[in-house]
Amino acid sequence: MWLAMVIPVFGQAAWNNPYPASDDGQNILYSAFAERPKKLDPARSYSSNEYIFIANIYEPPFQYHYLKRPYTLTPLTAVAVPKPVYYDKRDRQLPEDAASSDIAYSVYTIRIRDDIQYQPHPSFARNEAGDWRYHRLSPAEIASLHNLEPLTQTATRTLRAADYVYQIKRLADSRLHSPIFSLMSEYIIGLKELAKSISDARKQTAKDAYLDLNAFELAGAKVLDDVTYQIRIHGKYPQFLYWMAMPFFAPMPFEADRFFSQPGLFEQNITLDWYAVGTGPYMLTVNDPNRKMVLQRNPNFHREVYPDEGEAGDAGRGLLVDAGKELPFIDKVIFSLEKEGIPYWNKFLQGYYDRSGISAESFDQAVRFTATGDTDLTADMKDNGIRLQTSVAASSLYFGFNMLDPVVGGHSERARKLRQAISITIDFEEQISIFRNGRGIVAQGPIPPGIFGFKEGKAGMNPVVYDWREDGPVRKSIAVARQLLSEAGYKNGINPKTGKPLLLYFESTGTGPEDKARLDWMRKQFDKLNIQLVIRATDYNRFQDKMRTGHAQMFTWGWNADYPDPENFMFLLYGPNKKVGNNGENAANYDNPEFNRLFEQMKDMDNSPERQRIIDRMVAIVRHDAPWAWGYHPKQFSLEHSWLYNSKPNLMANNTLKYYRLDANLRTSKREQWNRPVLWPVIVALFLLAAIAVPAISLYRRHELQVRG
Repeated sequence: MWLAMVIPVFGQAAWNNPYPASDDGQNILYSAFAERPKKLDPARSYSSNEYIFIANIYEPPFQYHYLKRPYTLTPLTAVAVPKPVYYDKRDRQLPEDAASSDIAYSVYTIRIRDDIQYQPHPSFARNEAGDWRYHRLSPAEIASLHNLEPLTQTATRTLRAADYVYQIKRLADSRLHSPIFSLMSEYIIGLKELAKSISDARKQTAKDAYLDLNAFELAGAKVLDDVTYQIRIHGKYPQFLYWMAMPFFAPMPFEADRFFSQPGLFEQNITLDWYAVGTGPYMLTVNDPNRKMVLQRNPNFHREVYPDEGEAGDAGRGLLVDAGKELPFIDKVIFSLEKEGIPYWNKFLQGYYDRSGISAESFDQAVRFTATGDTDLTADMKDNGIRLQTSVAASSLYFGFNMLDPVVGGHSERARKLRQAISITIDFEEQISIFRNGRGIVAQGPIPPGIFGFKEGKAGMNPVVYDWREDGPVRKSIAVARQLLSEAGYKNGINPKTGKPLLLYFESTGTGPEDKARLDWMRKQFDKLNIQLVIRATDYNRFQDKMRTGHAQMFTWGWNADYPDPENFMFLLYGPNKKVGNNGENAANYDNPEFNRLFEQMKDMDNSPERQRIIDRMVAIVRHDAPWAWGYHPKQFSLEHSWLYNSKPNLMANNTLKYYRLDANLRTSKREQWNRPVLWPVIVALFLLAAIAVPAISLYRRHELQVRG
C-alpha cells in the first residue's frame, strides 16, 4: 500500500521547473541577465546590460527599422524623421546641398504623435483638490518607503513635446554626469551655457531641493507647441539623428523628476535609476537585481504595428507573417539572474529559457562546421527544433601600429612595406578559427558589414593583403610578405643595424591561459618572417598610459559602433583625433593629409554615390598605408527555440522585445517532453528497500512474539 501511494507522487512532470505552475502556458518570455543594471535613468546610462531594459521602457522620437538593412531610421513617437534645415551666420536659409563651410547651424523640427500616454505611475497621481498626491511626502512617509508599492494611486498623462526638451536639459545637469554631455555640448547650441546656469542655481539652493528645469532657457531646444519641438545644432552634423534614436533623447516628464527629487528618497534607493517612467511597450514591475527583473506590458501603450517590409528573404523566413499586427505580442518578460554560463545553458536546453548565446564551452555541443566551412547546428539541436541565428557585429577588432614609432610608424616606404608584410603574415582566418570557433569574418577595411560604405565581394577586397580567386579572396603567400620585408630593408627578417632578427614589441593586458595561447600564436605569426616578437604584458591602466603617451609599438584595439554611419569608423583614423596629444580614438596615431581632407568632406554628407566614391578612396589610402593589420569583425551566434517567432538580429536597436511572438502551449509541451522524470531507478530502489524491509519486519515481529511468549 505504501509503495502504491508514493509512485503517483513521483509521476508528476517537470520536477526541475524553476517557475510556478501557474505560469505554464502563459504569454511570458524567459531570459536572463548576468550583471546587475545600476542606472536606468536614460540621461545617465550608456551600458548594453542596462539598455536591455531602458530601450523597452523609454521611447526616443526615432528607432531603427527592425528588418531593413542597412540600418534605417524610422519614426517611433515622432510623426516623421525630419530633414534638417540649414542657415548661415546671417540667419538666412540655405539649400539642402549647401557646402558645410557655409552652414552656421542646422535646425531639426520634430513633431510627435498626440495619442501617446505614459505608463501608470504615482508621480502623475493627484488628490481630490487637484494637487500632486505624492510630491510632498513627509519625512516619516519617506522613511517607511522601501519601494513604490505603498503608493497605490497611479495616473498617466499625454506625452508632450516639452518632455523631450526637459530631457535634453537634464543632459546639462552636472549632478547626473551624463556620458554624452561633453559631445552634445559641442553641437547643441547653448548646452554649455545651460550647464553653467544649472550649476550656479544649485549652489543657491539646498542640496536635495528640486530644480525645475522648465525655468531655464536652452537656445538649442525650444518647445513650439504641445506636439512640436525644435533642436538647433552648430554647423552640419547628419549623425545627430542617430543620437536622437538613443535613450538619451527619450522624454522625461517633469512630474517624475520632481517626484524622485524629494529629500530622503535617494537614501531609500527610490530614484530614476531604479524606477523608470516611460511610454514604451513595457514597464518595469519587479526590480530585484539579486534575483530577477520583470518587464510587463504597458496597459497605456500606443498603437504600433509590426513592419510590412524588410530585406529580401525575410518573407521566406517567416518574418513578415505578422505584418500589420499590433505590438507587443508578449505580455511579460522575466529576466532571472544567472551569473554562470553553464546553468543558463542547461536551462535553455531544458526549455526554461527561450533564447541563448553560445559560450566556448558549449560551442561544440551546438554548432558544427560543414565541409565548405559554413556553420550549422548539430543533429541534437536540430532534432529539438532549435534554430541558429548569426549576424556580423557592427564592430572592428584590429591589430594596430603606432604611427609615431620610429620602426613600424611613419610614411616612409620602409615602414609602409614592413606594415604591409606583417598585415599579410598575421593569419586572422586561423585566429578566428582557433580562438573564436569561427565566429568572425576577416576585415578588408575599417567599415563592417551593414554600414554604408561597406562593399561585398571582389569590390570590397583589400588588394594589399589578398588576391581574388573564383571562390573569394585568398590571403597572399608568405613569399609575398617576405619580399615586402626585404624591400623594407629587412631581408630574411634581419635588422641590418644589429645583424640579428628584427625585434618588435607587442603590448598586452592578457594574463590568463587562453591569453597565453593567443600570444604564443601571435609570436608564431612573426616567426614566419624571422621577426622576434616581444610580448610586453602590463595591467590595463599602464597599457592605457602607454597608448596615451605613444610608448606602445603594436597593440590590439576595437570599436563598437555608436550609430550605423561610416563616419563612426573612419574617424578612428582621422589625424586630429589622435590619441597622443589629443586623447582621441585614433589609437594608431595615423595622420594622412589626403585622408583627413576626404574625411572632412565625407563626414557631413548624406549617403549617396558621391559619398561612396569618397569612402572608396579613403579605404584605398588606409589599405596602402596599413596603419592597421585590419583584424576581423566579430560574428554573433545565438540560439532560439522553435516556439519563438520574429527573431532577427538587429545590432543597432535595443527595443526589439515588442516584435517577438511565442507559442506558449508548444513550449509547455516541449518542456514536459524534455523533462520527464526518470522513475525506474527510484522504483527499483523502492522495491529493493521493500524486499529488504519486509523480511526484516517479519523477523522483528517473530522475535517480539517469542519474547512475549
